[in-house]
Amino acid sequence: MIANNGSGDQFSQRVSPGGNLEAVFLEDQFKATSWLTLTGGLRLTHFGGQLTENAADPRLGVAIRVPKLNWVLRAAYSYYYQPPPLDTVSGPLLQYAASQGVSFLPLKGERDIQQEYGVTIPLRNWVSTLAYFHTGVRNFFDHDAIGNSNIFLPLTIQAARIKGFEATVRSPLLLSHYHAHLVYSNQQAQGFGGVTGGLTNFSPPPNGGFYLDHDQRNTLSAGMEGDLPWRSFAALTFSYGSGFLNGDGPNHLPSNYTFDLALGKTFGESFTVRLIGTNITNNRYQLDNSNTFGGSHWADPRMLSVQVKYRFHY
Repeated sequence: MIANNGSGDQFSQRVSPGGNLEAVFLEDQFKATSWLTLTGGLRLTHFGGQLTENAADPRLGVAIRVPKLNWVLRAAYSYYYQPPPLDTVSGPLLQYAASQGVSFLPLKGERDIQQEYGVTIPLRNWVSTLAYFHTGVRNFFDHDAIGNSNIFLPLTIQAARIKGFEATVRSPLLLSHYHAHLVYSNQQAQGFGGVTGGLTNFSPPPNGGFYLDHDQRNTLSAGMEGDLPWRSFAALTFSYGSGFLNGDGPNHLPSNYTFDLALGKTFGESFTVRLIGTNITNNRYQLDNSNTFGGSHWADPRMLSVQVKYRFHY
């Protein structure tokens, strides 16, 4: 590490953290009747690193098909465990962190409880899906910088809540060649409490909740794909976002949109060539201006790629 303020301060450090993770799981699906399907499972996890943790995560689900209407109602309730990273702070780096008024607490694994409820509605070969999801998190993983530097270390926040609603519409085959889709989502991502692990200055947590930097309320994706003459095909996708969090919020950055286009052609039985263009209108917009991911980020500009695929015959 070399300081860029002219002080000449520098140090070097090498660490070799180690750990182990073992997991075993079982799951099954039981079709109780022609209209009722039950699923269940259990995942057992053991993690050993700077600390030792064990997790037992049950997962339950049910799907009900409404006779005659053929609607499908579903619900799921699941526990998840994510082990902590092996990043270790010691020696000169820990001393530097202390000189900036911060310290490093042991990182514990993230534990999530995820709920999802939805309904799938077929109507004249169109399929609509409505879903509500809610994730409650303990020890939510994030990152932060040491002082005014580009040294980033992981941390955990006491709690987080991610909830939202999603609606999807998918078309049948249109004009004998094309499929269309539309997906809309409304989501909120909030954090609660202070830092429980990783880099912290032990400042008191803010009152109430605060929005996380990847909070973007509304997203929309619409597109069409299908076959063209001469054994060719195409796909066009429009994506819209209402804007990510502006700094620490609560305001958000301006909305954004992109168009993506893919064209392809098949030659014989083995060769396929595909031209892919992302953000073809070259729309430039800011994704992030907080320090959580290392400063300001902008969306990728127009990018073109070519994919050639050959299928061997064995």
